[in-house]
Amino acid sequence: MAAAAKTEEIISHPPMEQLQGLEYCIDSNPSWVESIALGFQHYILALGTAVMIPSFLVPLMGGSDDDKVRVVQTLLFVEGINTLLQTLFGTRLPTVMGGSYAFMVPIISIIHDSKLTRIEDSHLRFLSTMRAVQGAMIVASSIQIILGFSQLWAICSRFFSPLGMVPVIALAGFGLFDRGFPVVGHCVEIGIPMLILFIVFSQYLKNFQTRQLPILERFALLISATVIWAYAHLLTASGAYKHRPELTQHNCRTDKANLISSAPWIKIPYPLEWGAPTFDAGHAFGMMAAVLVSLIESTGAYKAASRLASATPPPAHVLSRGVGWQGIGILLNGLFGTLTGSTVSVENVGLLGSTRVGSRRVVQISAGFMIFFSMLGKFGALFASIPFPIFAAAYCVLFGLVASVGLSFLQFTNMNSMRNLFITGVALFLGFSVPEYFREFTSKALHGPTHTSAGWFNDFLNTIFFSSPTVALIVAVFLDNTLDYKDSAKDRGMPWWAKFRTFKGDSRNEEFYTLPFNLNRYFPPS
Repeated sequence: MAAAAKTEEIISHPPMEQLQGLEYCIDSNPSWVESIALGFQHYILALGTAVMIPSFLVPLMGGSDDDKVRVVQTLLFVEGINTLLQTLFGTRLPTVMGGSYAFMVPIISIIHDSKLTRIEDSHLRFLSTMRAVQGAMIVASSIQIILGFSQLWAICSRFFSPLGMVPVIALAGFGLFDRGFPVVGHCVEIGIPMLILFIVFSQYLKNFQTRQLPILERFALLISATVIWAYAHLLTASGAYKHRPELTQHNCRTDKANLISSAPWIKIPYPLEWGAPTFDAGHAFGMMAAVLVSLIESTGAYKAASRLASATPPPAHVLSRGVGWQGIGILLNGLFGTLTGSTVSVENVGLLGSTRVGSRRVVQISAGFMIFFSMLGKFGALFASIPFPIFAAAYCVLFGLVASVGLSFLQFTNMNSMRNLFITGVALFLGFSVPEYFREFTSKALHGPTHTSAGWFNDFLNTIFFSSPTVALIVAVFLDNTLDYKDSAKDRGMPWWAKFRTFKGDSRNEEFYTLPFNLNRYFPPS
């Protein structure tokens, strides 16, 4: 009979604070040439959401292709500014601040407001709707600004544990499943080759090196997107889509977006470009729900980004500071008229893990590309004309990677506890199931399950329950802080988590999160 295995052989994977195999952490940087190429890759990835949201909303508002291009350029310009603000003064994590789908519900509600739909002139209706959205966003941004800079979100975060955060972080990735393969399926002949090529380059050929640089792994997205984009252009030029349905042409062709022809050569976005914002209490209240959702989704994404950048989890003070600056970002979204608010770009967080580069400098360079190409309209529109299924194929990998980072926090908890199994399972399931119910109901009834005479109330609840991470946070944090919480601190992972709550709890926090330009003298960490 074989000798019993030793305990250390059985427990061969002890919990580790930092992920293995990451080459560059938050404060270490590749060479300038490599950093610029990686920054450009982050910029290309950020284009997907920046083009998708205006492409859907602008036509509903009565806007033209010219209006759509201007909104895309404005969104990218403000994204670049917000990314710089967040990496310099916010959490200082390498996070790209992109457009948020959380704002879709209240914005669509504003678009269908009877006062606006009665406007017959389509361009005037577009401008009036844009101003109404701007006004609502400007007012709603105060929620994050107050919660962040007053440190109220830091106080709220004291109720979070590794167990409670697992469903939130996991569903920040998993909850975006409808942006993945369903969009790939709109044009499988380019979506599936992109998905296969991206996985092959980033995983199977990751050890292929040129001058000691793992070029295929590091630039898998850029190389595979370029190859498939050229392939899609070849199909378009050869007339492969000439007699296909309009929807197929829109998703597959490289010349159907009308972005390049509509884009000006040089255009610098500026505040109040669309006119003076208009303010309506009902619109603003509905938008506040979207701001709260973006705050929760970003909280999960910040935790994932810290792990993929080999940093400590952001202390409560730093997390709250980041939320405050995100609120300022949403205020800028409202002032410039970007047609959506600001949140952490989950796909760009996933790219940190795919490239194994968590450098802050790389993300700041990507912000420079966003600002630069948003002003050079024709060049920016060229890259923005990449078909959506190419982005969706990358999302299938990157969203999944972020979700798995969330699941990795389970190693700090006791998953042999029935209490923990119950909380994790129920929070994950309801985080999937409740938003899916709201989506199905809305697609059939053309309005959300909450359908009262008070439009602002409908928008508020429908927005909250459309978000998987938000539902997961409500369920997980409530159960985690009410079910036998006094006797389960160790099972919840609190001994490991406690030292990261305060700035001085871990000596590494100063290296990762100290403000630049010696600003900590004036804004000391708590």
